[in-house]
Amino acid sequence: MTEAANWVAPRPAEAVTGRVTIPGSKSISNRALILAAVADGPSTLTGLLAARDTALMRSALTSMGVGITETDGRVLVTPGSLKGPAAVDTGLAGTVMRFVPPVAALADGVISFDGDLYARERPMDVILDSLRQLGAGIDDGGTGRMPFTVSGTGSLRGGVVHLDASSSSQFVSALLLAGARYEQGVDIRHDGKPVPSQAHLDMSIAMIRERGVHVDTDEPNRWVVSPGPIAARDTAIEPDLSNAAPFLAAAAITGGSVTVTGWPEQTTQPGDQLRDIFAQFGANVSLDANGLTVTGTGRLNGVDLDLSAVGELTPVVAAVAALATGPSYLRGVAHLRFHETDRLAALETEINNLGGDVKQLADGLEIRPKALHSGVFATYDDHRMAQAGAVIGLVLNGLEVENIGTTAKTMPEFPDVWSQLVTGGARV
Repeated sequence: MTEAANWVAPRPAEAVTGRVTIPGSKSISNRALILAAVADGPSTLTGLLAARDTALMRSALTSMGVGITETDGRVLVTPGSLKGPAAVDTGLAGTVMRFVPPVAALADGVISFDGDLYARERPMDVILDSLRQLGAGIDDGGTGRMPFTVSGTGSLRGGVVHLDASSSSQFVSALLLAGARYEQGVDIRHDGKPVPSQAHLDMSIAMIRERGVHVDTDEPNRWVVSPGPIAARDTAIEPDLSNAAPFLAAAAITGGSVTVTGWPEQTTQPGDQLRDIFAQFGANVSLDANGLTVTGTGRLNGVDLDLSAVGELTPVVAAVAALATGPSYLRGVAHLRFHETDRLAALETEINNLGGDVKQLADGLEIRPKALHSGVFATYDDHRMAQAGAVIGLVLNGLEVENIGTTAKTMPEFPDVWSQLVTGGARV
């Protein structure tokens, strides 16, 4: 089979101006699917993201007996008797590979897990060891990675679990989302460096509490979920604010103005921090009934940012920083070495291959301004890397981005929407 040709990132002839509508949040969509699957009745989800990660989540849940049907954009999730045998394809989706095993532990039978080639390199030992502590049968061949199986009897004891979640907040979220269904609930005790992506953890807790589950967070590094039902709840999914990053970057970089419609006034999404991030870069930022608007000022300042709560924004932020007028420091993101790829190494390699000056730090990146030249920007099958390449392509003629199709992970329409915006103003 012939490999797809590299995508040539469009370069605008003038300042980028337009309005963009972003599809539903992946983080909210997959949490809502998990909670609906283990709820006490049917739930209807509207605005659910249609992308690879959510398709993988839907397939994983239906393989275990959950009913999921869609009519006119409304997704009805009907809990069923969870059972195996079933095979779960996690792809490269962290939310699937971390969130589904705690649900599989409630199933009667054997559930097997495997994913993309790189997924087999991602550490899973924290969640697998945690499930063992809670009474689940796990067989990973001693690797702490995929492939593995979860063997259940239809219920799980639960109780106290000790873990080190300093590499990903998803390990805590995974247990929180299913914990109320365990016989003793779950008492999660973290021992290690600070848990990253606190905003995503807050999102999980808020969504669980909205469904009537009691979560005690009074003690630092401890989360106690009381056993009991998870109430069914119809949910409208917010736009994915993290996917707004490249579009807002286009305005900041080119001195244009881009509005992302439907931006919520209040949200648990960490992507909301884009408002402050682009303001620090020197852009004008405003939020009103029309959405969030970023307007470039013709100058990009260097920044010093702690991105520990918003690590997924790092690739696009690094791309903007590579075009700034002064040095930038992106901190608090050592955990990105264990994401879809080693994002810190990937950004250092790819930006430097274009003539940039990026150096890895213990917990992030140092990025110094330097004239860039065109070339090929590798994505490592990582959607955020592909978005970063598109952003850098705003100022380089003919920059080629490998595998732009990887953006289908969370936004299949990204290449088309991006091209419309950059070459003439997107209103979609």
